[in-house]
Amino acid sequence: MSRPPSHKKRANLRDVAREAGVSVATVSRVLNTPDLVQEATRSRVQRVIDDLGFVRSAAARAINSGRTQILGALVPTLDNDIFAITLNAMENRLVELGFSLVVATTDEDPEKEARKAKELLDNGVEGLVLTGKSHTKALFDMLERRDVPALVISCFDPEYRLPTIGYDNHKAAALAYQHLRSSGHENVAVVHGPTAFNDRTQARLDAIAELQGGALRNALETELSVAGGAQAVRKLLSQPNDYDAILCLSDVIAFGALNALHRAGKSVPKDISVMGIQDLPASAETYPRLTTVHLPVQQMGRQAAEGIANWVVDQRPPAPIEVQSRLVTRETVGNKSGPKGKKGQRAPPS
Repeated sequence: MSRPPSHKKRANLRDVAREAGVSVATVSRVLNTPDLVQEATRSRVQRVIDDLGFVRSAAARAINSGRTQILGALVPTLDNDIFAITLNAMENRLVELGFSLVVATTDEDPEKEARKAKELLDNGVEGLVLTGKSHTKALFDMLERRDVPALVISCFDPEYRLPTIGYDNHKAAALAYQHLRSSGHENVAVVHGPTAFNDRTQARLDAIAELQGGALRNALETELSVAGGAQAVRKLLSQPNDYDAILCLSDVIAFGALNALHRAGKSVPKDISVMGIQDLPASAETYPRLTTVHLPVQQMGRQAAEGIANWVVDQRPPAPIEVQSRLVTRETVGNKSGPKGKKGQRAPPS
Protein backbone atom coordinates (compact mmCIF):
# COMPACT_ATOMS: atom_id res chain seq x y z
CA MET A 1 0.00 0.00 0.00
CA SER A 2 1.51 3.34 -1.06
CA ARG A 3 2.03 6.06 1.52
CA PRO A 4 0.53 9.52 0.96
CA PRO A 5 3.07 12.15 -0.01
CA SER A 6 4.51 14.13 2.87
CA HIS A 7 3.96 17.89 2.99
CA LYS A 8 6.61 20.23 4.30
CA LYS A 9 5.41 22.41 7.17
CA ARG A 10 5.07 26.06 6.29
CA ALA A 11 7.74 28.13 8.02
CA ASN A 12 6.62 30.65 10.63
CA LEU A 13 8.24 33.58 12.46
CA ARG A 14 9.63 31.32 15.20
CA ASP A 15 11.31 29.08 12.59
CA VAL A 16 12.99 32.10 11.01
CA ALA A 17 14.10 33.47 14.40
CA ARG A 18 15.56 30.12 15.48
CA GLU A 19 17.51 29.58 12.24
CA ALA A 20 18.82 33.16 12.22
CA GLY A 21 19.74 33.14 15.92
CA VAL A 22 17.64 36.20 16.73
CA SER A 23 14.42 36.95 18.57
CA VAL A 24 10.95 36.86 17.02
CA ALA A 25 10.77 40.61 17.64
CA THR A 26 13.89 41.13 15.52
CA VAL A 27 12.38 39.15 12.64
CA SER A 28 9.24 41.25 12.92
CA ARG A 29 11.30 44.44 12.76
CA VAL A 30 13.12 43.18 9.66
CA LEU A 31 9.73 42.64 8.01
CA ASN A 32 8.04 45.83 9.11
CA THR A 33 10.72 48.42 9.94
CA PRO A 34 13.95 47.15 8.32
CA ASP A 35 15.70 50.51 8.66
CA LEU A 36 15.76 50.03 12.44
CA VAL A 37 17.81 46.80 12.17
CA GLN A 38 21.58 46.65 11.69
CA GLU A 39 22.53 45.72 8.13
CA ALA A 40 24.38 42.52 9.06
CA THR A 41 21.46 41.22 11.13
CA ARG A 42 18.95 42.27 8.51
CA SER A 43 20.90 40.45 5.77
CA ARG A 44 21.18 37.27 7.88
CA VAL A 45 17.46 37.23 8.67
CA GLN A 46 16.56 37.89 5.03
CA ARG A 47 18.75 34.95 3.89
CA VAL A 48 16.92 32.65 6.30
CA ILE A 49 13.55 33.99 5.11
CA ASP A 50 14.54 33.18 1.53
CA ASP A 51 15.95 29.75 2.41
CA LEU A 52 12.87 28.69 4.37
CA GLY A 53 10.45 30.19 1.84
CA PHE A 54 8.75 32.15 4.61
CA VAL A 55 5.73 34.21 3.46
CA ARG A 56 3.75 36.46 5.76
CA SER A 57 0.04 35.82 5.79
CA ALA A 58 -2.28 38.66 4.84
CA ALA A 59 -3.84 38.48 8.30
CA ALA A 60 -0.49 38.86 10.02
CA ARG A 61 0.45 41.75 7.78
CA ALA A 62 -2.83 43.48 8.56
CA ILE A 63 -2.35 43.02 12.30
CA ASN A 64 1.17 44.46 12.17
CA SER A 65 0.46 47.37 9.85
CA GLY A 66 -3.24 48.04 10.24
CA ARG A 67 -3.47 47.66 6.43
CA THR A 68 -4.86 44.82 4.30
CA GLN A 69 -3.77 46.14 0.88
CA ILE A 70 -7.09 44.84 -0.48
CA LEU A 71 -9.51 46.92 -2.54
CA GLY A 72 -13.01 46.07 -3.73
CA ALA A 73 -14.90 46.66 -6.98
CA LEU A 74 -18.66 46.40 -7.43
CA VAL A 75 -19.86 45.89 -11.02
CA PRO A 76 -23.28 44.98 -12.40
CA THR A 77 -22.16 41.74 -14.07
CA LEU A 78 -19.19 39.77 -15.35
CA ASP A 79 -21.13 38.54 -18.39
CA ASN A 80 -20.47 41.77 -20.29
CA ASP A 81 -16.98 42.03 -21.75
CA ILE A 82 -16.75 45.72 -20.97
CA PHE A 83 -16.63 45.02 -17.22
CA ALA A 84 -14.25 42.08 -17.60
CA ILE A 85 -11.83 44.24 -19.61
CA THR A 86 -12.11 47.09 -17.11
CA LEU A 87 -11.47 44.82 -14.12
CA ASN A 88 -8.52 43.12 -15.80
CA ALA A 89 -6.84 46.48 -16.43
CA MET A 90 -7.67 47.62 -12.91
CA GLU A 91 -6.31 44.48 -11.26
CA ASN A 92 -3.09 44.48 -13.30
CA ARG A 93 -2.36 48.07 -12.26
CA LEU A 94 -3.25 47.40 -8.61
CA VAL A 95 -0.82 44.47 -8.50
CA GLU A 96 1.91 46.83 -9.68
CA LEU A 97 0.93 49.18 -6.84
CA GLY A 98 1.01 46.41 -4.22
CA PHE A 99 -2.74 45.87 -3.83
CA SER A 100 -5.15 42.98 -4.35
CA LEU A 101 -8.63 43.28 -5.84
CA VAL A 102 -11.84 41.58 -4.73
CA VAL A 103 -14.85 41.79 -7.09
CA ALA A 104 -18.57 41.50 -6.35
CA THR A 105 -21.50 41.72 -8.78
CA THR A 106 -24.68 43.68 -8.13
CA ASP A 107 -27.09 42.86 -11.02
CA GLU A 108 -27.87 46.61 -11.21
CA ASP A 109 -29.65 46.24 -7.85
CA PRO A 110 -28.77 49.10 -5.46
CA GLU A 111 -29.97 47.17 -2.39
CA LYS A 112 -27.82 44.19 -3.33
CA GLU A 113 -24.91 46.53 -3.99
CA ALA A 114 -25.19 47.99 -0.47
CA ARG A 115 -25.17 44.49 1.05
CA LYS A 116 -22.17 43.42 -1.02
CA ALA A 117 -20.31 46.60 -0.10
CA LYS A 118 -20.88 45.93 3.60
CA GLU A 119 -19.55 42.38 3.20
CA LEU A 120 -16.43 43.63 1.47
CA LEU A 121 -15.79 46.28 4.11
CA ASP A 122 -16.42 43.81 6.93
CA ASN A 123 -13.72 41.61 5.39
CA GLY A 124 -11.10 44.36 5.45
CA VAL A 125 -11.38 46.05 2.07
CA GLU A 126 -9.73 49.48 2.35
CA GLY A 127 -11.44 51.21 -0.58
CA LEU A 128 -14.24 50.66 -3.08
CA VAL A 129 -14.70 51.21 -6.80
CA LEU A 130 -18.40 51.58 -7.70
CA THR A 131 -20.11 51.53 -11.10
CA GLY A 132 -22.32 54.43 -12.17
CA LYS A 133 -24.17 56.96 -10.05
CA SER A 134 -27.29 55.05 -8.92
CA HIS A 135 -26.69 54.09 -5.28
CA THR A 136 -28.72 53.89 -2.08
CA LYS A 137 -28.59 56.35 0.78
CA ALA A 138 -27.61 53.40 2.99
CA LEU A 139 -24.45 52.88 0.93
CA PHE A 140 -23.46 56.54 1.10
CA ASP A 141 -24.13 56.62 4.86
CA MET A 142 -21.96 53.53 5.37
CA LEU A 143 -19.09 54.99 3.35
CA GLU A 144 -19.26 58.22 5.34
CA ARG A 145 -19.60 56.49 8.71
CA ARG A 146 -16.61 54.23 8.06
CA ASP A 147 -14.65 56.95 6.27
CA VAL A 148 -13.93 54.65 3.33
CA PRO A 149 -12.39 55.93 0.09
CA ALA A 150 -14.78 55.24 -2.81
CA LEU A 151 -14.85 56.38 -6.42
CA VAL A 152 -17.10 55.77 -9.41
CA ILE A 153 -16.26 54.43 -12.88
CA SER A 154 -18.13 54.13 -16.21
CA CYS A 155 -19.27 57.76 -16.13
CA PHE A 156 -17.88 61.26 -15.80
CA ASP A 157 -19.54 63.95 -13.71
CA PRO A 158 -17.27 66.47 -11.94
CA GLU A 159 -20.24 67.60 -9.79
CA TYR A 160 -21.00 64.15 -8.38
CA ARG A 161 -20.57 63.55 -4.65
CA LEU A 162 -17.85 60.91 -5.27
CA PRO A 163 -14.90 61.24 -7.64
CA THR A 164 -15.78 59.91 -11.11
CA ILE A 165 -13.25 58.35 -13.47
CA GLY A 166 -14.75 57.42 -16.80
CA TYR A 167 -16.30 58.48 -20.07
CA ASP A 168 -19.15 60.90 -20.68
CA ASN A 169 -22.08 58.70 -21.73
CA HIS A 170 -24.02 61.71 -22.98
CA LYS A 171 -21.20 62.65 -25.35
CA ALA A 172 -20.71 59.06 -26.55
CA ALA A 173 -24.36 58.65 -27.56
CA ALA A 174 -24.47 62.07 -29.19
CA LEU A 175 -21.38 61.17 -31.22
CA ALA A 176 -23.03 57.96 -32.44
CA TYR A 177 -26.38 59.54 -33.31
CA GLN A 178 -24.82 62.53 -35.05
CA HIS A 179 -22.68 60.18 -37.17
CA LEU A 180 -25.79 58.40 -38.40
CA ARG A 181 -27.57 61.65 -39.19
CA SER A 182 -24.55 63.12 -40.97
CA SER A 183 -24.43 59.94 -43.06
CA GLY A 184 -27.91 60.68 -44.33
CA HIS A 185 -29.99 58.45 -42.02
CA GLU A 186 -33.33 60.04 -41.26
CA ASN A 187 -35.28 57.23 -39.58
CA VAL A 188 -33.13 55.83 -36.76
CA ALA A 189 -34.35 53.19 -34.32
CA VAL A 190 -32.60 53.13 -30.92
CA VAL A 191 -32.20 49.80 -29.12
CA HIS A 192 -30.96 49.84 -25.55
CA GLY A 193 -30.67 47.75 -22.39
CA PRO A 194 -32.74 48.22 -19.21
CA THR A 195 -32.77 51.72 -17.76
CA ALA A 196 -33.83 50.82 -14.21
CA PHE A 197 -31.00 51.91 -11.87
CA ASN A 198 -28.74 52.37 -14.91
CA ASP A 199 -27.76 56.02 -15.18
CA ARG A 200 -25.28 55.25 -17.98
CA THR A 201 -27.98 54.05 -20.37
CA GLN A 202 -30.31 56.86 -19.31
CA ALA A 203 -27.63 59.47 -20.03
CA ARG A 204 -27.22 58.05 -23.54
CA LEU A 205 -30.97 58.15 -24.13
CA ASP A 206 -31.16 61.73 -22.83
CA ALA A 207 -28.51 62.80 -25.34
CA ILE A 208 -30.45 61.28 -28.24
CA ALA A 209 -33.71 62.80 -27.02
CA GLU A 210 -32.08 66.25 -27.03
CA LEU A 211 -30.90 65.75 -30.61
CA GLN A 212 -34.41 64.63 -31.57
CA GLY A 213 -35.91 67.86 -30.31
CA GLY A 214 -36.46 66.95 -26.67
CA ALA A 215 -38.66 63.85 -26.98
CA LEU A 216 -37.16 60.39 -27.52
CA ARG A 217 -38.58 58.64 -30.59
CA ASN A 218 -38.31 55.09 -31.95
CA ALA A 219 -36.60 53.64 -28.86
CA LEU A 220 -36.92 50.01 -27.83
CA GLU A 221 -35.70 48.49 -24.55
CA THR A 222 -34.39 44.92 -24.54
CA GLU A 223 -32.19 42.55 -22.58
CA LEU A 224 -28.53 43.56 -22.54
CA SER A 225 -27.32 40.55 -24.52
CA VAL A 226 -26.84 39.21 -28.04
CA ALA A 227 -30.20 37.47 -27.74
CA GLY A 228 -31.78 40.73 -26.61
CA GLY A 229 -30.45 42.54 -29.66
CA ALA A 230 -31.76 39.87 -32.02
CA GLN A 231 -35.17 39.87 -30.36
CA ALA A 232 -35.43 43.66 -30.61
CA VAL A 233 -34.60 43.65 -34.32
CA ARG A 234 -37.18 40.97 -35.05
CA LYS A 235 -39.73 43.21 -33.36
CA LEU A 236 -38.59 46.25 -35.36
CA LEU A 237 -38.83 44.32 -38.64
CA SER A 238 -42.40 43.30 -37.81
CA GLN A 239 -43.44 46.96 -37.63
CA PRO A 240 -44.57 49.00 -40.65
CA ASN A 241 -41.95 51.68 -39.90
CA ASP A 242 -39.16 51.52 -42.49
CA TYR A 243 -36.02 52.27 -40.46
CA ASP A 244 -32.83 53.08 -42.33
CA ALA A 245 -30.53 52.65 -39.30
CA ILE A 246 -30.44 50.96 -35.90
CA LEU A 247 -28.40 52.59 -33.15
CA CYS A 248 -27.59 50.05 -30.44
CA LEU A 249 -26.43 51.62 -27.17
CA SER A 250 -24.20 48.59 -26.55
CA ASP A 251 -22.05 46.56 -28.96
CA VAL A 252 -23.41 43.37 -27.39
CA ILE A 253 -26.91 44.36 -28.54
CA ALA A 254 -25.49 45.30 -31.95
CA PHE A 255 -24.07 41.78 -32.37
CA GLY A 256 -27.54 40.34 -31.96
CA ALA A 257 -29.00 42.97 -34.29
CA LEU A 258 -26.57 42.02 -37.06
CA ASN A 259 -27.37 38.33 -36.65
CA ALA A 260 -31.11 38.94 -36.83
CA LEU A 261 -30.79 41.17 -39.90
CA HIS A 262 -28.69 38.55 -41.71
CA ARG A 263 -31.26 35.84 -40.95
CA ALA A 264 -34.02 38.11 -42.23
CA GLY A 265 -32.20 38.52 -45.53
CA LYS A 266 -31.28 42.17 -44.93
CA SER A 267 -28.02 43.53 -46.31
CA VAL A 268 -25.97 45.71 -43.95
CA PRO A 269 -25.44 48.55 -44.68
CA LYS A 270 -27.18 48.52 -48.09
CA ASP A 271 -30.67 47.92 -46.68
CA ILE A 272 -30.11 49.20 -43.16
CA SER A 273 -27.16 50.51 -41.14
CA VAL A 274 -26.18 49.34 -37.66
CA MET A 275 -24.10 51.20 -35.09
CA GLY A 276 -22.94 50.37 -31.57
CA ILE A 277 -21.32 51.97 -28.55
CA GLN A 278 -18.36 50.35 -26.71
CA ASP A 279 -15.92 48.98 -29.31
CA LEU A 280 -15.43 45.54 -27.81
CA PRO A 281 -12.62 43.37 -29.25
CA ALA A 282 -15.17 41.32 -31.22
CA SER A 283 -16.60 44.46 -32.84
CA ALA A 284 -13.78 44.51 -35.39
CA GLU A 285 -14.50 40.88 -36.31
CA THR A 286 -18.24 40.96 -37.08
CA TYR A 287 -19.52 40.78 -40.66
CA PRO A 288 -19.61 43.49 -41.72
CA ARG A 289 -17.26 45.04 -39.18
CA LEU A 290 -19.15 47.14 -36.66
CA THR A 291 -19.04 50.92 -36.70
CA THR A 292 -19.14 52.05 -33.08
CA VAL A 293 -17.98 54.56 -30.47
CA HIS A 294 -14.85 53.51 -28.62
CA LEU A 295 -15.04 53.69 -24.82
CA PRO A 296 -11.47 53.57 -23.39
CA VAL A 297 -12.24 51.14 -20.60
CA GLN A 298 -8.68 49.84 -20.19
CA GLN A 299 -7.44 53.38 -19.60
CA MET A 300 -10.35 53.93 -17.23
CA GLY A 301 -9.50 50.76 -15.28
CA ARG A 302 -5.85 51.74 -14.88
CA GLN A 303 -6.64 55.29 -13.80
CA ALA A 304 -9.31 54.10 -11.37
CA ALA A 305 -6.76 51.71 -9.85
CA GLU A 306 -4.28 54.52 -9.38
CA GLY A 307 -6.94 56.85 -8.01
CA ILE A 308 -8.27 54.51 -5.34
CA ALA A 309 -4.84 53.13 -4.36
CA ASN A 310 -3.31 56.59 -3.96
CA TRP A 311 -6.35 57.72 -1.97
CA VAL A 312 -5.90 54.84 0.47
CA VAL A 313 -2.18 55.52 0.86
CA ASP A 314 -2.15 59.33 0.87
CA GLN A 315 -5.64 59.98 2.26
CA ARG A 316 -6.37 62.39 -0.59
CA PRO A 317 -9.27 61.80 -3.00
CA PRO A 318 -8.42 61.95 -6.71
CA ALA A 319 -9.73 64.63 -9.03
CA PRO A 320 -12.45 63.56 -11.49
CA ILE A 321 -10.97 62.23 -14.75
CA GLU A 322 -12.71 62.05 -18.11
CA VAL A 323 -11.42 59.45 -20.57
CA GLN A 324 -12.36 60.46 -24.09
CA SER A 325 -14.65 58.39 -26.32
CA ARG A 326 -14.11 58.48 -30.09
CA LEU A 327 -15.84 57.41 -33.27
CA VAL A 328 -14.63 54.19 -34.95
CA THR A 329 -15.92 53.98 -38.53
CA ARG A 330 -15.95 50.52 -40.08
CA GLU A 331 -18.45 48.90 -42.45
CA THR A 332 -21.94 48.72 -40.92
CA VAL A 333 -22.94 52.35 -41.53
CA GLY A 334 -23.55 53.39 -45.11
CA ASN A 335 -23.62 56.89 -46.55
CA LYS A 336 -27.29 57.21 -47.55
CA SER A 337 -26.85 60.54 -49.31
CA GLY A 338 -23.50 59.81 -50.93
CA PRO A 339 -21.03 62.38 -52.21
CA LYS A 340 -23.46 63.57 -54.88
CA GLY A 341 -26.77 62.99 -53.16
CA LYS A 342 -27.18 59.38 -54.45
CA LYS A 343 -28.92 56.93 -52.19
CA GLY A 344 -27.29 53.71 -51.06
CA GLN A 345 -23.65 54.76 -51.20
CA ARG A 346 -21.47 53.00 -48.68
CA ALA A 347 -19.01 54.69 -46.38
CA PRO A 348 -15.47 53.33 -46.76
CA PRO A 349 -14.15 51.35 -43.77
CA SER A 350 -11.36 52.78 -41.68
